[in-house]
Order: sequence, then C-alpha cells, then structure tokens
Amino acid sequence: MFDWLGFGKGMPLWWSYRLNRHLKEDVEHIFEGIAHTRTEILRSWVETYWCHLDRLHTMLSESASASSLLSQDATALQKMLAATLKSGADFSEIFILNEKAGVVYSTYSSHVGKTYVAGSVLAKGLEETRTGKKCLFGPFSDPLTVQIGPSTSAFHDAMTMAFILPLMENGEWKGVICGRVPNDVLGDLIQRESGHVYPDSGDNYLFMAKPVLNKQIAPGTALSRSRFEDLTFTHGDNLKDGVRTDFGIVGVKEHTELELIFTDPATGQLHPGVAGTIAKGSNLFVEFPGYSDYRHIAVIGKGVTFQLPHCPDVWGMMCEGDLEEVYRIRSIDWKMFSLQLKFIVGFILLSGGGFWLLSGHVAGGIGAAIMAAASALYGWIGSGIIRRKGSKPVVKQLAQINRFIRLNAEGSGDLTQRLHVQEFAGDETRELAKWINNMIDSLEGIMLQVKQAASEVQVSQDRLNESTGSTEQSTGRMSTQIHNMIRSLRGQLKDIDVAKDVTQNMSGTLRELEEKASDQIAVAQDEVGRIGDKMDQISAKVAETNSTIQTFLLTTQEIPKLLKVIEEISAQTNLLSLNASIEAARVGEHGKGFAVVAGEIRKLADLTKKSTTEINDTIEQIERHANEAFLSMEEGTKVVWEGTQIVAAASEILSSASAHDTMKTQVVEEVVALMEKVAGVSKENRQISAEVEQTVQELLQDMLHVRQTTGDVGAITQSLFQLMNQFQLTESRIR
Repeated sequence: MFDWLGFGKGMPLWWSYRLNRHLKEDVEHIFEGIAHTRTEILRSWVETYWCHLDRLHTMLSESASASSLLSQDATALQKMLAATLKSGADFSEIFILNEKAGVVYSTYSSHVGKTYVAGSVLAKGLEETRTGKKCLFGPFSDPLTVQIGPSTSAFHDAMTMAFILPLMENGEWKGVICGRVPNDVLGDLIQRESGHVYPDSGDNYLFMAKPVLNKQIAPGTALSRSRFEDLTFTHGDNLKDGVRTDFGIVGVKEHTELELIFTDPATGQLHPGVAGTIAKGSNLFVEFPGYSDYRHIAVIGKGVTFQLPHCPDVWGMMCEGDLEEVYRIRSIDWKMFSLQLKFIVGFILLSGGGFWLLSGHVAGGIGAAIMAAASALYGWIGSGIIRRKGSKPVVKQLAQINRFIRLNAEGSGDLTQRLHVQEFAGDETRELAKWINNMIDSLEGIMLQVKQAASEVQVSQDRLNESTGSTEQSTGRMSTQIHNMIRSLRGQLKDIDVAKDVTQNMSGTLRELEEKASDQIAVAQDEVGRIGDKMDQISAKVAETNSTIQTFLLTTQEIPKLLKVIEEISAQTNLLSLNASIEAARVGEHGKGFAVVAGEIRKLADLTKKSTTEINDTIEQIERHANEAFLSMEEGTKVVWEGTQIVAAASEILSSASAHDTMKTQVVEEVVALMEKVAGVSKENRQISAEVEQTVQELLQDMLHVRQTTGDVGAITQSLFQLMNQFQLTESRIR
C-alpha cells in the first residue's frame, strides 16, 4: 500500500492525501500551469534576446558589409554594442568574432584579442553557425564569465549561455556576434522565488533530454541551478553541503549544472519523474505515493520537454513539489468539524453526568439546577473555544489578507512586501496567501518589465530626438540643395528648349544645303567622269608613245652595229687603196691612173670613217635623249596613273559625300527626335522637380511632427514613470 515509502513515512502522507483527495484536479492544474508558464517564459525570453542581436546585426549591416565590418568606425560600433548590452539587461557581454574566430570588439575590453580555436569553450557553437544558422549554445563553464561579473541574477558562477549569430556574406562565414548570458539567469526565470507556490519544497529545474550538439552531456543532467544548491532557497539540506539520504549524500562541488544527474540514490537510475518525461515527452503525476527524486523524497509534479529557438538540443523541465507540502493543507471546514465534534463529545459526556445526577443521586430540583448551570458553563466555554480556535484565527488571517490587498489596491502599494505564509494556518487562508504572493510577485515582475521597457523607450526617445534633430538639419540642408538643384535643372530645361528650337532650325538649313550640295555633287561627278575618260585616253596615248620610244631605242641600239661593220669595211677599203697605191707606184707610168683612183678611194674611206664616227656620236646623243624621254614618259605614266586614281577617289568621295549628306540628314533628324524626347522628359522633370520640392517640404513638416511626437512620447514616458513610482519595487530584481 505504501510502496517504497514504508509504513512509517507512508502512513502520514497517505492520510494527508486522503484528506485532500478532492484537491487532486486543482493540483494537476497548478502543475500544468507552472510547466506551461515557465516554458513560455523561457521561449519568450530567448526570442527577445535573439531580437536584440538581430537589431544589432541590422545596424551593423546598414553601416557596413560583413567583410568590411572590421574597418568601420570602432567608436560607433562600440556604441552599438553598449546600447545592445543596455537593452538586453541579462547579457553580461556582447562581443564580435572575425573570420579567424578572434575577438575584435567587445563590451569587456579585456576579452579583445582572444581566439577561440578548435577545442575551446565556444568551438562547437561556432562550428554550428558555419552554414549560416543561429545557435543558442550551452550551458558551458567559462571562467571569463566570473571575471566579467553578473548581469541580473543574484547568483553568479562560471556557467554560461551564448547567443551566437553568424555574419555571412555571399554564403561565406565572416564571423559572429555573440551575447554572453550567465546561466543563473535561467534559474531565476523559472523559479520566481518570492512567488513560489510551494515555498518549502517546490523546485523547477532544467535537464538534458536529448543531446544533439552537446553529446557529451548525458540525458538527465542538470542544466539550471536548483533551489537546493544554496541555503538561501531552502531551510533544510542543500547541495553545496550535501543532501543526506538513507543511501548516501547527494552534493555538488561548484554548481548544479552539469555536475548533478537526477537519479534516485536508492537505485542509481534516473528518478521516475525525469525518466518518464524523457521517454514520453510529458509526464504528470500528482497522486500518492509520488516518486522518489534525487533526494529520495516523495515528490509529485509535471515534466515537459521542449526546444528553445535555435538550440539544437532538446531540454526537459521538472516542476515538482514534495507530496507532504502539496497535500499538507487542513481545511477550515475540517478544523471546524473537529472542534464541533469535540464539543459534541463533551456535550454527550455532560448529558451522561446529568442523567446520572437526576437518577436519584441528588434531589430533582438541585440536580436540575446543577445541570442547567453546568450546561450554561459548558456552552459558554465551548463557544469561546470554537470562536478562539475556529472563526477568530480565520477572521484575523482574512483581515491581514484584506489589509495587504487594500494597500496594493489603492494604486500606491508596496510591491516589495509579501504575506508571511508561515504565519498562516495550514488551511485555505495559507493557500490564499501563497497565491496572493504569487500574484504580487507576477505583478512586480510585470511592473519591473514595464519600468525597464519605459527606460528603453526613454533611451530610444532620446536617441530619436537626437536623430530627429540631426535629420531635420540634414533635411533642411537637403531642401536647400534640392532647391538649388531644381533651379539649375529648370535653367537646363530652358537651355534644352532653346537647343530644341536651334536643332529644328538647323535641320531645315541642312536640308536646303543638302539639296544644293546634291546638285553640285552631281555636276562634279559628271566632270570628274569626263576627266576620268580623258585621263584614260592620255594614259593610253602615253603608253603608246612610251612603246614607240622603246621600239626606237631598240632600233638605235642596232645602228652602232651597222656603223661598226661600215667602219670595218672603210678600214679594209683604206688598206686596199694603200696597197693599190703601192702597186701603182711600182708599175710606174702604167699605174698612175690607178694610183689616182686608189687615192680617191682612200679619201672616201677616211671620209666614211669620219662620218661613221660622227654618226656614232649622234646615235649616242639620240640614245641618251631617248632614254631621258623614256624615263620622262615613265614618270608621265605614273603621274597619269596617279591622276586616274585621284579621279576615281574624287568620284568615290563625291558618291560618299552624297551618302554622308543623307546620313547627316538622318543624324540631324535623330537629334531632332532626341531633342523632342528630351523636351518631353524636361516637361516631366518640371513636374517631378515640383513634386520633389513639395515632398521635401512635406518631409520637413513630417520632421516637425516627429519632433512633436517624440516630445509627446517623452511626456507619456514621464507620466508612465510617475505611475510606476507610485509602487515600491525591488530594484535589484529584473523580472
């Protein structure tokens, strides 16, 4: 019946459960609500902090591309990081890594220069972002987190969560933006200690359900701080000193995360709550005898698994309470029934005594008087006891609750105050006090978030004021420049109109010139044609003369040969006449006549020789002059050929001139058409310039409205702060 608890521990728990079994459905709703609310708080928180980094990434992208990120203004970039750190209060550091995984910018200056090589604390998270995916990485132990200091959590150690957003360009990894969050912040998110429904035992904690990226973390390993890690959260044993069980001591050396695996000390296996949640994804168990947790105490509660945005691992969360505390309540109805039952028992005893007295032991009158007095006394004492132990404590506690609610209902309550639950009896008034504390805690958390949001609005409004003033000045300068530009543009548009008119006039003039030039070119072409014909005739005659001279030269070259033959004949004749004279002289008188003839023949031979020499000289002069004439004729032939070429070129030029005139006309027509288009565009530009000028004026008016609106936002923010200041809040508590 009492299962693993045994009779000694099981009997009281069974009796408490039996007395309050009608609360089972409410208890289920309580644990379902806690699990759902805390899961949504975690998801919403993670999405909010991704938004902070997304806004930072957008600002960086607007100021520079990912590849030139390192070369932009360092001061401006540091301001962006500082603004993001201020907006995301849970961040303890914002830093940027380059493509070599080196820290180039950080809100913690000592971190700059560190490189995260393979095997470093961030290596797995960085590797996950290489494909452009975001990664929520952790928890992991990083001593630097301790050096930097806490953000919003009262507890602080080396356990860390990292939001890693990749910087990509053209599909290439250029680095990351990282946001560091102390892991104890997660414990604060899911605990909300001052508003805990089960303050003595209730514990909400995270554990690994299915490791995907962090495969070195075994399922069932703690991922958040437990309420029992420190004495601040519990009045009993804690994990730092060691929780004593019948099966040994359960403890941690430094912190719960990654050191503690939620096992049952009796079996060494994952305790049923964690094991059932991992196996089924969701596990609700609120009945007796509950299950054994890592302290080997009977607990009940709700377990869920979930995945946070951009976290590869599947986490689990247990929302538990000790069975004894959950069903500890003793109803007012039960208390009143107990008192009434005791009163009835006393009345029965009193009635029995009166019956005994009236049965002959005393006189009837005296017995009746004694009985009446005893009944009156018993009734007075009994009603006093019932009032003092029954209704009066309830009224007192309700009055305390009423006073507490009234102070906060007046709109200027102290939200730092809580009802002291331990001062209330273990009945419905204690439950009411717990839920009022929970409600006030939630309200304080909301008010603090509103206050933080109002602070961010005020900071943004100050920035907007500054930006609006700068934009207004820039818009004014832009308006002046646009006005000057439009004035110049309108002057240019007038020049375009004049150019259009000039082009149209030029088009008419060119058409007239074209017609005249076409007639002149036609006449010139005819003349050039006739000149070409004449040049062809001259060329033919020159060629014929050149051929005749060449033939004459060939003939004159034959004459020296003939003269040489004549010269040889003359020499022989002269020799023969000489011989004849000798022979005539020898014969005497008989040869005188023959001697005279021989002498004449010799004279003729000499004359022939002399004539031949003169003819030869004359032939040489003729040949020389003929050669000169031939060379001159060759030069003439070249000149005539060049003239023919020039005439052909002139004819071609004249032909092309006519074509060029046509092309010029076409070009002019195209220019005219273009100018007409430009003129049409100029009309549109006139309209556009007027619209631009009007738009700039509207922009100036809008900037004035923006300035007025920012002023209104500032006034609203101040009013919001005034309303917030009506409540006293725990300034060290962010949520």
